[in-house]
Amino acid sequence: MNVPAFAPYTEDAVTRFMRIRRQTLALCAGLSGEDLQVQSMPEASPGKWHLAHTTWFFEQFVLGCDPAYRSADPAWDYLFNSYYESVGPMHARPKRGLLTRPTLDDIRDYRSRIDEAVGELLVRGVDQPLAARIELGLQHEQQHQELLLTDIKHAFWCNPLQPAYHHASSPNESRSAPMRFVPGRQGPMDIGHHGDGFAYDNETPRHTTWLSSHALANRLVTNDEYLAFIRDGGYRDAGLWLSDGWVRVQRDGWERPLYWQQDLTSEFTLAGIQPLDPHAPVCHISYFEADAFARWAGARLPTEAEWEDAAARLPLHGNFQDNLRLHPIAMPSGDGLLQMYGDAWEWTASPYVSYPGFKPLPGALGEYNGKFMNGQWVLRGGSCATPRDHIRASYRNFFPPHARWQFAGIRLGQDR
Repeated sequence: MNVPAFAPYTEDAVTRFMRIRRQTLALCAGLSGEDLQVQSMPEASPGKWHLAHTTWFFEQFVLGCDPAYRSADPAWDYLFNSYYESVGPMHARPKRGLLTRPTLDDIRDYRSRIDEAVGELLVRGVDQPLAARIELGLQHEQQHQELLLTDIKHAFWCNPLQPAYHHASSPNESRSAPMRFVPGRQGPMDIGHHGDGFAYDNETPRHTTWLSSHALANRLVTNDEYLAFIRDGGYRDAGLWLSDGWVRVQRDGWERPLYWQQDLTSEFTLAGIQPLDPHAPVCHISYFEADAFARWAGARLPTEAEWEDAAARLPLHGNFQDNLRLHPIAMPSGDGLLQMYGDAWEWTASPYVSYPGFKPLPGALGEYNGKFMNGQWVLRGGSCATPRDHIRASYRNFFPPHARWQFAGIRLGQDR
């Protein structure tokens, strides 16, 4: 595991740890205990569980490295373990919403106790292996910050009142740059993480892959462009869809992106129901929908190697969680490739599989990524709910092809 360049025993390390941990609480500041208890579907988790699980991660994998450490309540290991089979049994994911106890106050106290203990470790100084575990815990925390937002969005959408999580930002002048295709590089290219900064094990090892002649769209697909697909019968044309995707369309009644209203002029957002901005990137669509749209548009989805080779040469700039908009926005102008970072995760044509020579982390932490390398597809670039300092060009997100509740959108690719 790579670790960041900061010295783990300095005040900077303590400040970074506390800042990221406090940001999770800040995202919950306007939510009630009832909001944080609800679980709207098996794939989502209650906000209270996110608060507890991210804390359990530090207790289990950082404080637990000390053989003398004893958990204050070992039963919580069962409640807040997510999927680490080698650690022990766990409460069923679809039933996390039933955990009315421990209370929210209990969880907040738990976070305070673990934060204090980890903070004391950092002040005293930790070795590199423990520093790497702490950094992994912080990156894990930031992943759950995004999940907390997407999960509460789904829960509020399921509520007939469709309440708002926050107030809408003042809209920008809404227009989008004309779509055009930017040629990519061709030949043998290296992808995968390199350097001294943090990376998950699934971003390694860096290796050489071949890029055929191709081009990437200069920006993300807009709501207006996706609306044309709908009005042209895209959801009724079986020839556009992968077999499993067409089954989903028929079985689940898909007719439009997840949060679009039936009038096709408004959508549910974290600011409640808002007018649909025709020039903003379409989001909350599945891989199946992204692939069908690309086929309808006479294009395809980029491979993750094509995407990374292009993104690695660009500055890390975009509409992230830090901007507090929490919704994709239009990109009115600019040269070259736009919106490569932030706004919406970009589905790629690449299945989530290991890189040549991949080795998972040793022990229980090896379950973090590697065991999910089947039946999922890679997304790149981050979203409007991703913390800016969490993303990088080599970052590989992954979800099942039917998943729709994440901020996921489309960038088109072409063969040349």
